[in-house]
Amino acid sequence: MHEGVPRRSGGRDGALGRAESGVARARPAEDSRARESLKSPKTRKTPPYLKLLPRALIGFGGFRKRKKVRPSDSGEVDDSLEQPCGVGCVASPCCKCCSNIRCFMVFYCILVICQGVIFGLIDVSIGDFQRQYYVKTIENLALELSYDISSALVAIFIAFYGDRKKVICFVVSSFLIGLGSLLCAFPSFSEENYQSKVAIEDICKETKIVSGCQRHASFQSKYLSFFTLGQTVQGIAAMPLYILGITFIEESVATHSAGTYLGIAECTEIIGYAMGYVIGAPLVKVHEHSTAAKNTTNNDGPEWIWTWWISFLYTALVAWCILIPLSCFPNIMPGSTQIKAGKRKLLHLFDRKHKDLELGISIKDLFAGLWILMKNPVLLCLALSKTAESLVMIGASEFLPIYLENQFILTPTMATTLAGLVLLPGGALGHLLGGVIVSTLEMSYKALMRFIMVTSVISLILLMFIIFVRCNPVQFAGINEDYDGTGQLGNLTAPCNEKCRCSSSIYSSICGRDDIEYFSPCFAGCMYSKTLNQKKTYYNCSCIKEGLTTEDGEGDFIDARRGKCDAKCYKLPLFIAFIFSTLVFSSFCSIPITLAIMRVVPETLRSLALGVSYVILRIFGTIPGPLLFKTSGESSCIFRDSNKCGHTGQCWIYNQTKMAYLLVGICFLCKLCTLIFTAIAFFIYERRVKDSTDIPDITVKNPEVKKRKTDL
Repeated sequence: MHEGVPRRSGGRDGALGRAESGVARARPAEDSRARESLKSPKTRKTPPYLKLLPRALIGFGGFRKRKKVRPSDSGEVDDSLEQPCGVGCVASPCCKCCSNIRCFMVFYCILVICQGVIFGLIDVSIGDFQRQYYVKTIENLALELSYDISSALVAIFIAFYGDRKKVICFVVSSFLIGLGSLLCAFPSFSEENYQSKVAIEDICKETKIVSGCQRHASFQSKYLSFFTLGQTVQGIAAMPLYILGITFIEESVATHSAGTYLGIAECTEIIGYAMGYVIGAPLVKVHEHSTAAKNTTNNDGPEWIWTWWISFLYTALVAWCILIPLSCFPNIMPGSTQIKAGKRKLLHLFDRKHKDLELGISIKDLFAGLWILMKNPVLLCLALSKTAESLVMIGASEFLPIYLENQFILTPTMATTLAGLVLLPGGALGHLLGGVIVSTLEMSYKALMRFIMVTSVISLILLMFIIFVRCNPVQFAGINEDYDGTGQLGNLTAPCNEKCRCSSSIYSSICGRDDIEYFSPCFAGCMYSKTLNQKKTYYNCSCIKEGLTTEDGEGDFIDARRGKCDAKCYKLPLFIAFIFSTLVFSSFCSIPITLAIMRVVPETLRSLALGVSYVILRIFGTIPGPLLFKTSGESSCIFRDSNKCGHTGQCWIYNQTKMAYLLVGICFLCKLCTLIFTAIAFFIYERRVKDSTDIPDITVKNPEVKKRKTDL
């Protein structure tokens, strides 16, 4: 009955207090000074490590259970969950100054660059391997899709269960990145020669000795097994970085600073991939353009193998060196609780009844969270928009090296290097500038989606200009030129070379004095060759009858020179400028889409929302994307190797005009889908906001009016 009555200061308790105070005043001054002298050692300032170490021990050993903190109506959050900086149970005051988001970004970006380098090396290596070997379709799918499939399978679980232990997931990710790199390096440890050998002389002879097709099946199976396993490990390692890393950064910085930090993170990912391309490009063997004499030599000796092996090894060591610094960071950065409290007021939830949603760790809670996200059409449209936008970068990485090589008559090494060194950084610059612009202008939620649509329209306009920047194809004997009327289009054999017993397995193009390109010296009917000033020239070519003759230093007339004919096309700088600008504007929308996804869902579901978006990205983007672009590229092939070892081999010659239309057409369609899905998301969100504002506002700012209403 008296539980709600406040206790008075009088009575027995009050009398006892007064008695105690009287006794204390009656004590001698000496006892007081003695007591103060005894207390003085306890009032000294405790060293920082004595404070941090017990807290770290409690957090490490789990000696106390943390209470679930519920956000208050005012948006304040208890900051007692913030942890000290240290390794495991050892907390160090020295690293406390580094316990901030800027220091974390340094190590995070280094780790992201490491994985990007590995991706670039893997893509270049797989492309070179596929040119060397005749890989079955199922083996090709295992090589190309193992990363995407493994990441799609674990994305949801890592996003949901790893959200509570982000730093531990980063450490595991760092270890797995190094392990996956070593797995990819293993096939090159002891291999000396794995190239198929076809001993065919590249000049015209009526009698040729062709050796059997020697295949090193042991290396092929080893390569397929370890690269598939390595990419599977990389796919698992990537999800903590690209899901939990994004939410960790976003939770630790102010709302309008998140774009800059995320832009830097995305930029380093593409820079790493471009670095891998640049490192791997010089290692690409030029066997498709080599002569038969060089093809019979050992083109992949220990030096070449050592270069591949050391590239993967160095990357693994760097990834493992980042493991220890990452483990020192706390799961909750100092000051992040206040930042999250402020952000909670700026949420643009599609369904406001989930504002204070809390979920456990059971599988039932996981499905409940997924069901909430699946009912959010704005989230799904933005995820599809991000998927369509990623296809443009996928097309650039998959299609551009082949396009540059055939459209502008470049060597494979030059084309690969140019794609990695010039074009892919365009995407990195677009991600960085997109994040900086969003942060600088402090864009609202609607402004983010407007920005995505405007940049998509600009990139579509630039794509239309690219179609006009292409070169006219050179004359190629047997392809678009019929040996002066003596042969047939589509057939390399003509009366002038039918006795030479030429093979289309060796693509060693030469340019005749008649400015016509020939598949090889044999198909040009050349009888012998010389090497003058490190340049190979050919003589007595029966198929070359026109053009200006030139004497060499020995008085012989040169009929052809090794290499492709000059297309007399100088549009490469213009093409690079247009494609670079297209990639920049196309990448502008990446960071705004990510920010929009995280702002339209409850705070507890942000990581899970990114996990759902990555699964959609894999299913509709990165898994079918490379196959789509490669299939489109192969459809423009006009001549393919079909004799080597009795298999249908790689494409030697492409239809340049068809290739240009396919590249631009597919990229245009993907970017158009980005615009459409974003417009749908904007329309749905605008309609939702309008419907919510139609509800009468019961909040009354004038207290007198409120009082009169209550009195009535």
